[in-house]
Amino acid sequence: MQETDALRDARHEMEVCNACRYCEGFCAVFPAVNMRREFSAGDLSYLANLCHNCRGCYYACQYAPPHEWGINVPRSLALVRAQSYAEYAWPPALARAFARNGVVVAGAIAAGIALMLVLTLGLVPHGTMHGAHAVVPGAFYRLIPLWMMQVVGLATFGFSVVALGMGAAAFWRDAGTKQKVRLGAVLAAIHDVTSLRNLGGGGGGCNDDTERFSMRRRRLHHAMMYGFLLCFAATCVGFFDDTFLGWAAPYPLLSAPVVLGTLGGLGLLVGTGGMFAMKLVDNPAPAARELLGADVALLGLLFLAALTGLLLLALRGTADMGVALAVHLGVILALFVTLPYSKMVHGVYRGAALLRAAVEKREGVG
Repeated sequence: MQETDALRDARHEMEVCNACRYCEGFCAVFPAVNMRREFSAGDLSYLANLCHNCRGCYYACQYAPPHEWGINVPRSLALVRAQSYAEYAWPPALARAFARNGVVVAGAIAAGIALMLVLTLGLVPHGTMHGAHAVVPGAFYRLIPLWMMQVVGLATFGFSVVALGMGAAAFWRDAGTKQKVRLGAVLAAIHDVTSLRNLGGGGGGCNDDTERFSMRRRRLHHAMMYGFLLCFAATCVGFFDDTFLGWAAPYPLLSAPVVLGTLGGLGLLVGTGGMFAMKLVDNPAPAARELLGADVALLGLLFLAALTGLLLLALRGTADMGVALAVHLGVILALFVTLPYSKMVHGVYRGAALLRAAVEKREGVG
């Protein structure tokens, strides 16, 4: 990573933390800090992505504002984290999308919806688009051809997976990890990812707006994460059913794709809506408010993906099914396109950081 003011500030604060060690047991960050005497740019990128922004260290720190030293670890690491997203982006030319991420994501949503509506209106007869439809296998494909869904979906999602993989590889190289990754470390990292253990702070939860501890952020993140995974599972099951079993969408209400998608959509609505509400009342002092646009953009995109999917379920079989399908697929297209260039990348880098933390815990710093 390039040397910047954000990196220099974070390095200074990590050196102070390393001397103080009051927050030693708060989360995974401080044990990793204590294993170091110097902090390279790669180290700081690793520590920033290891941070879950629980804010416990801010409220516990005797040197936090209004102290003249102004130590603010959550804010400093958030700025380094945002820098890492842009520097590890692939291809590098698209890294500029992080500079005004809210505008980029909003534009992608509008463009995705417009594209799907234009393609649908251009390929499907007018009467078919706006007429009532029976909920029978293949009804969706009379509105939007299956080949178009598959080509656009696989192309955009496949590109995003490659871009995320390239970014994760760059992050791992920059972190300078030399130890062998053993199965025990992988299992420990998976446990930390799936349980969101570090959103428990020192054990009592996060400090959202005051010094009081709360598990709200952890529970809402669980709702978002597992809601997203359930929706992804619904898509995969539907693809398998259609491609290999010949069962065409739309599916019955009690089928696996519909049940998984409904539960996932509800989880996403609860998680994203709750997180947005928290951002309205959270204490802004330990936050990097200049990054708020990227946070809100991701929450809005996931909320719209869930909402349009549930609306499509409610409107299928009606005259509005065609428009609902086009709008939902447009939002999903925007989600796929912006995956490597939105705050969604934090899941990949945080997972890699947790894996490195697990490796270091077993092998030491390499």
